[in-house]
Amino acid sequence: MKTMNKITVLVLCICSLCTLPSCNSFLDYNEPQATLSLEQATDPQYVDNVIVSAYAIFISAEDINSSFSMWNFDVRSDDAYKGGNGTSDGDVFHQLEISKGILTTNWNINDMWVRLYNCLSRVNTAIDVLNNTDEADYKLKAQRLGEMYFLRAYGHFLLKRLYKNIPFVVKSNMTPDEYAELTNTTYTNDQGWQLIADDLENAYKVLPVHQEDKGRPTKAAAAALLAKVYLYKAYRQDNPASHQVTSINAEDLQKVIFYTNPSIYSEGGYALEADFHNNFRPEPQYENGVESIWAMQYSMNDGTKYGNLNWSYGLIVPNIPGVTDGGCDFYKPSQNLVNAFRTDDAGLPYIDNFNAKYYDKDSESADTRLFLTIGIPGLPYMFNPKYMMSTTSTWSRSNGLYGYYVSFKHNVDPDGGYLIKGSWWGSPMNRIVLRYADVMLMRAEAEAQLGVDLADAMKQVNELRSRASQSTGAINNYDLKYGVTMKVRPYPDVPGQEEVLKRVKMERRLELALESERFFDLVRWGEAKPVIQKYYDEEAKKCNIYEGATFTADKNEYLPIPHEQIAASNGHFRQNIGGW
Repeated sequence: MKTMNKITVLVLCICSLCTLPSCNSFLDYNEPQATLSLEQATDPQYVDNVIVSAYAIFISAEDINSSFSMWNFDVRSDDAYKGGNGTSDGDVFHQLEISKGILTTNWNINDMWVRLYNCLSRVNTAIDVLNNTDEADYKLKAQRLGEMYFLRAYGHFLLKRLYKNIPFVVKSNMTPDEYAELTNTTYTNDQGWQLIADDLENAYKVLPVHQEDKGRPTKAAAAALLAKVYLYKAYRQDNPASHQVTSINAEDLQKVIFYTNPSIYSEGGYALEADFHNNFRPEPQYENGVESIWAMQYSMNDGTKYGNLNWSYGLIVPNIPGVTDGGCDFYKPSQNLVNAFRTDDAGLPYIDNFNAKYYDKDSESADTRLFLTIGIPGLPYMFNPKYMMSTTSTWSRSNGLYGYYVSFKHNVDPDGGYLIKGSWWGSPMNRIVLRYADVMLMRAEAEAQLGVDLADAMKQVNELRSRASQSTGAINNYDLKYGVTMKVRPYPDVPGQEEVLKRVKMERRLELALESERFFDLVRWGEAKPVIQKYYDEEAKKCNIYEGATFTADKNEYLPIPHEQIAASNGHFRQNIGGW
């Protein structure tokens, strides 16, 4: 079983340092609390407690309805259905999956906003404490500041992908009056991305190549997040009256190529796992593997009742009678996603017409990653033949409304000792935030967009496809025992720029399926409207919940600014466009 030394977290309530009006907004968690003066807090014996507190909130502040993995909001993509017991079960998320009826007063819209700004408040408190700490007394000051800049960038990154126009809290010791003057229109879209990049540039300069504590970001982690930020920044959306991509900036794409240089990652020991499946296993020998650049660290057997478990996937567990009773069966893989894994006789995907027919495991081949990403009727659940999946209510609480597929990347074998029942279901399995496969795909995308090295772009894609073909450790008997045909091969050629870009985008979907990147990718590319509307129209032919579903361009790409935040901003926050 996975274990971790427990670090006692002392939450320091230093009101003058908070970026939110009240310390109460970020002290609602079951951690020891103490009120200290700034002079006391900067004593070296307390500084580490402040820093650990900033890390801790990125786990303690999320929950099943507001997971920082963003699975709750990925139901807007063509990768997944909301799931659950029906459309009224989590109705505010059903509104997101059909892009209709979304209200600025919906609790889930405000809840994520509050939780992430609470995280930023904790981080800024740590930054202020560090800035007021004597480096002679605290030798790790510069490095720990780099870690906090990384966390602040990460929090703003999550917020910006969701809401686009956000207030940036980049001053650590804001007064209540300064906080009251914050606006969400101070910066253009491009300037906002640059603010996030600036924090990461500062982190990159001082973070070490290796960290003894796995949860702390390294230089490679800063580089990977920098690459992601510059990739988003490259697709300019600076017209205040539109969310459409107006241009693609070559300078930003060159930054992506710089920060995805393989030497940055090889120096830190990062590479692809030999088997794709190893990234999504809870056993200690697979956690923090070579592909995991930065991950949320969860644990069990650390001296507390439940340990430091990940409860944010608690709704995704299926409801297996007598085994996972109470499993809510949310976040169901879509038929559209399953179809995307179909392969032709050459082991290549049907990029342009993958959804022309449903995948049939008995008559056609599929990418190996399908069986490591999605549970399919007729095959074992989590590779355990004791639990054979079927088209029954066990595998669909909605009796088929949301289909019978199950996500494998979020679940663990019920018999493996890693599924824990509390108020919900929890697991100690880490959640990888940045993995090397994503770095490779970002590099390939930048190269394809620039047209500078199409051969290298295809090399990145083909390395992933070759790895997929060898990822059979958990499913090596599927062909003989279940009649499944697995076929995934590298592309044999290097075509023109447009075709390479199509291949890269398809590979992102397959490799990162159900890792909550898909919707944000579509928005970043400016393709959300045509792709999602086509998805709605095709789904409506077989599933009545999508009848009338309409994706409205220049509206549904982003969440609205929560009404509660606008009401409390004294007129300083402006609602996103789209007629919310």
